[in-house]
Amino acid sequence: MNSITIVFLVINTVALLALPKRWAALPFLVGACYFPLGQGIELGPFNFPALRVLVIIGLVRVIIRGERIAGRLNSLDALMLLWAAWALISPVFHKDVMGVLVNRLGLVYNSCGIYFFLRVFCQSLDDVVKLVRITAILLIPLSAEMLYEHFRGHNLFSMLSEEIPEMSSVRNGRVRAQGPFAHSILAGTIGAVCLPLMAGLWQQHRKTSLAGIMTCCLIVFASSSSGPIMSAFFSIGALFMWHWRDKMRLLRWLSVLAYIALDLVMKAPAYYLIARIDLAGGSTSWHRAVVIEAAINHFSEWWFAGTDVTRHWLAYGVEWSKDHIDITNHYILMGVYGGLPLMLLFMAILGKGFSFVGQGLQQANHLPQDSSPFMVWAFGASLFAHAATLTSVSYFDQTFVFFYITLAIISSRATRMTESPVSQKSARIPSRAPIRRSFSYNKPVSMRKS
Repeated sequence: MNSITIVFLVINTVALLALPKRWAALPFLVGACYFPLGQGIELGPFNFPALRVLVIIGLVRVIIRGERIAGRLNSLDALMLLWAAWALISPVFHKDVMGVLVNRLGLVYNSCGIYFFLRVFCQSLDDVVKLVRITAILLIPLSAEMLYEHFRGHNLFSMLSEEIPEMSSVRNGRVRAQGPFAHSILAGTIGAVCLPLMAGLWQQHRKTSLAGIMTCCLIVFASSSSGPIMSAFFSIGALFMWHWRDKMRLLRWLSVLAYIALDLVMKAPAYYLIARIDLAGGSTSWHRAVVIEAAINHFSEWWFAGTDVTRHWLAYGVEWSKDHIDITNHYILMGVYGGLPLMLLFMAILGKGFSFVGQGLQQANHLPQDSSPFMVWAFGASLFAHAATLTSVSYFDQTFVFFYITLAIISSRATRMTESPVSQKSARIPSRAPIRRSFSYNKPVSMRKS
């Protein structure tokens, strides 16, 4: 840990302990946007990067102030706890129980720590709006650095960590800016998945919304990677589906039928369409399809509680592990970690998040002091972008923070709605009438060392 990181930790520790609840998420966001995950303290087999240290400080704050999640734990919270429980139980079925357990402790600590603290700190619509606006403002300097890196080829964040290269990677003549993140794909992904959140601010804070949208687009551009571009397309596409929100069940079934039809007419499995995506030049999208096929072919090895070795799945491996291949699919990574149960629980978390969005959309027009239906839709669009992105990359750096921010926002809003006197029986899907311009409202992970 260098002197800059120490100063950062001291400042953010004081801020986390002193700031009012509505601003308490700020130190976590600063850590996610500006400090590499590798910078921290090592205690024996345990590694405590800056974000993990902040989680400990957050726990101290919650205990001292007696803060807690508003209302009762909801079903999404319960699924998070079940997912965490199986992640900690499954190492028993691996050869190196203690080594695997340490890794899973890091996974659970990161995920549940960020998620539940944001549930505590983000309880009202005002908190949600502030959180998104803070994110938009924090991403502006990040986009400026990534643009500088893209045009000059020098990463300014290299002074913070030896894991961040000073000279940016270049592919097909294009500099791939990565900022403080572990890879340019993950850096660009941040801009892509935050794009819907910025759009959701349009009705209340148009200047912030416009600045956030432009910032997210610049981050995607600077990364020069196909993955973030596709994720941005998913975000924009999901936002445009707002116009057909009352036909989503039909569209979901049509999507399933379309996939089955493609699988029947194509020589290769339909998921090999991924291999044809190359929007930035030099993409390794074919590897994503091969990983899916390998996981299916070796299903018997990992379905129960995961596996310790995947190197034999493909003819090539990776430098950082002699036992594993580069698993660029987060769902498959969950399967390798904890088998089919962990994978299905993770999918159930996503499914419940979408379910909460649907319920919120049904009730939004009946709560005059709550958020507009389009803001609710924007939350779902961001979650959809994450869900689609996770088929081609695993969040093995601080990117996971932005995923759990989205889940926490959706979960907190769902809890607030269940406490509303409006019954779900009387709720209707919002009409396709134009949105009112004004309204009132109340105040992973990877195979690397965990």
